[in-house]
Amino acid sequence: MSRRSQVLKQLLDFRNKRNWKHFHSPQNIVKSIVLEAAEVLEIFQWHNMDTELSPNQKQRLKEELADVYNWLILLAHDLDIDIEKEALNKIKSNQQKYPPEKVRDKAKKYTEL
Repeated sequence: MSRRSQVLKQLLDFRNKRNWKHFHSPQNIVKSIVLEAAEVLEIFQWHNMDTELSPNQKQRLKEELADVYNWLILLAHDLDIDIEKEALNKIKSNQQKYPPEKVRDKAKKYTEL
């Protein structure tokens, strides 16, 4: 069993034991993803990127990234989306949109090239 499958199984067990599925509409899960992503952003809000994160900040970051990940795989599961397959498809799409010879050292959207 893959690590992601183990995580998903534990998430579903956690949710089912608490009878929370009826609270987990796609809309509510997406709100939770955004809220948790904002907590990731908050860690970096006033952080000088010339210095490393403190151990406390790094621990908080790990926890918030895990929250985002957990909600994301739960949403993908509930909507029957193979998130790994779609991630690979998106990488392939971005490789076509952003060929290295056109975008190297440029931070522009593909429509601006």
